[in-house]
Amino acid sequence: MLQTKNLCGVTLQYNVEGEGYPVILMHGWGCNHTTVASIERLLAPHFKVYNLDFPGFGGSSTPPAVWGVEEYTRLLEAFVKAESIERPILIGHSFGGRVSILYASRNATHKVILVDAAGVKPRRPLKYYVKVYSFKLWKRLLPLVVGRKRADETIEAYRRKSGSADYNALTGMMRNILVKVVNEDLKAVMPRIACPVLLIWGKNDTATPLRDARTMERLIPDAGLVAFDDAGHYSFLDKPYEFNAVVQNFLQPDIKQKS
Repeated sequence: MLQTKNLCGVTLQYNVEGEGYPVILMHGWGCNHTTVASIERLLAPHFKVYNLDFPGFGGSSTPPAVWGVEEYTRLLEAFVKAESIERPILIGHSFGGRVSILYASRNATHKVILVDAAGVKPRRPLKYYVKVYSFKLWKRLLPLVVGRKRADETIEAYRRKSGSADYNALTGMMRNILVKVVNEDLKAVMPRIACPVLLIWGKNDTATPLRDARTMERLIPDAGLVAFDDAGHYSFLDKPYEFNAVVQNFLQPDIKQKS
């Protein structure tokens, strides 16, 4: 059942299905709760599943300021408190993994499943930084040469040509939020996660490559990695049967406890 709640200056939409131990399901960037509906269907017969729309996506409102992972995590903390949830199981895909990591590093959490999760700052060559700082300088100087209106049009055309698909799909506030969150590195908080963590990855993931998963496995004290052949950034969709079997095995003790 779709519900809404006003927290932290936004309207949060979320779907609730099932009964039992609480599971909070969080989608990736540019998606919404329907993207991870297959995981919700898998778990709803055994757990109470809260499937969130992050602010700025789905039926949730856009943040009123440039949020980072910290603000999204504070929202999750406020939601957990408002729903009187204790020691939830967190499942985060991609960006949802970022929020899961930060939440679990400072809050009592039963288990975490990170699916092709973000949280390790991408490795970038020197030419990337040369390009970025050259663009910033060009953006400052161009209005002085051609005027503000023409400069804005030229800059926007350049962004659409050279920007990522995620960036070009956004406007205004959400663009600024994306720029902020993708540059946040959560490696420092990973050793503070005290609960068992399952890492599920596609070996062909190019958005959050397998080396990120190996970094997380090394830094998180009680973490194990399962990587699927012939699967990419949406490993739960690319390998649904294998994914379901691994998740059910990881959560089997909790399923037994309920029954």
